[in-house]
Amino acid sequence: MTQASGADGTPAVFVVSPAEAQATALAAELPGTEVRWVADGDQLLREAHARIPQVVLLYSQVPGTPLGQVLGILRQRAELASTHWLAVGSSGLGDLLAAGADALIGDTTPPPALAAQVRTLLGRAAQQTHLQERLTRLQGRLDGWEHDEQVRDQLVHMLVHDLKNPIAAVIGLLQIVEDDDGLSNESRELLRLCRDESQHLLHLTVNMLDVRKIQAGKMNLRRELMFSPMFEEVIELARGDVGSSLRERRVGVQVARDLNPVSADPEILRRVLANLLSNALKHSLSGSAITVSVQAERGGGGVRLSVRDHGEGIPAEDIPNLFAAFEQSRLTLHGRFDTGMGLAFCKMAIEQHGGRIWVESVRGEGSEFFMTLPYAQDPEDGDDDDYAELLT
Repeated sequence: MTQASGADGTPAVFVVSPAEAQATALAAELPGTEVRWVADGDQLLREAHARIPQVVLLYSQVPGTPLGQVLGILRQRAELASTHWLAVGSSGLGDLLAAGADALIGDTTPPPALAAQVRTLLGRAAQQTHLQERLTRLQGRLDGWEHDEQVRDQLVHMLVHDLKNPIAAVIGLLQIVEDDDGLSNESRELLRLCRDESQHLLHLTVNMLDVRKIQAGKMNLRRELMFSPMFEEVIELARGDVGSSLRERRVGVQVARDLNPVSADPEILRRVLANLLSNALKHSLSGSAITVSVQAERGGGGVRLSVRDHGEGIPAEDIPNLFAAFEQSRLTLHGRFDTGMGLAFCKMAIEQHGGRIWVESVRGEGSEFFMTLPYAQDPEDGDDDDYAELLT
């Protein structure tokens, strides 16, 4: 096995020269350093496999295989990346420089001056080795963190995916039981509460799955041309997704007539609106108003959707991180902690459509979430085939 230094950490300097006296003179100036004489290029190839030098002096007049060729070979070895190569001579240094020599020095340089140059290169080599070792350790830690993160993601995905179907089954069974005419009003109310909480849990699991899909680039939008009537239909479906608790709010819907079409995935948009309606429900009191609006965006670039509530409002310090997953962990008016996963999904989904989302809020007066969706591209803009495909 190749060693970078001696057992006691002594650095190594190879002197590749026709005369051993040059190595002996340098060794006298470098106490604490192993100075090794190497007679020619072929021996250098062998020695560099047994012992990694920190500095190599290459005298240009060495007989045998040209040192330029040998240096070209050694420069390709990864374990010699920290080695510094010093070309020594008065002629023929061009080939060594072209092969990768780090510095040039004359062969008439006195041993003390030559030793000073070698010490400088030894310092650089030591620093480079230290940085490389540190980089290797950091890379190892990073690889470990990435592996742990991948394992955690896989476990979360399996857990959430396995939860989704049982929760949906529970919701369906609760609905069947709730329709029993023999139930008392008190039992029916408890069942409704169980169903709403199960629906909330289902929303959490689905949002977690979708956030992962978007982050991994695996969610493909199924775009359609959406006109005013389809927006009304999507909003109505989203209201149904939220659950029966929404009946305790006065929900108003305002959709402008004859909107220019946008290219969007109706199912994804439905779930974005369901998340925003659920958010408005959680942060407002029974009997208060929630308004869903779809209007042409000012400036004519697209459609602007909004969901407004008249609830508790959002603290100003929470707004910058509101759309980051797990950043909205605050207690709602109804005693439930909000993870913020739904808003993280909304942001990713709207941005994937080419739009943007933001919120305006006054503490104690309510909040309004805004989203924009760009109009479908007109054929005059150059994408005739894409536009025609959307129309079919």
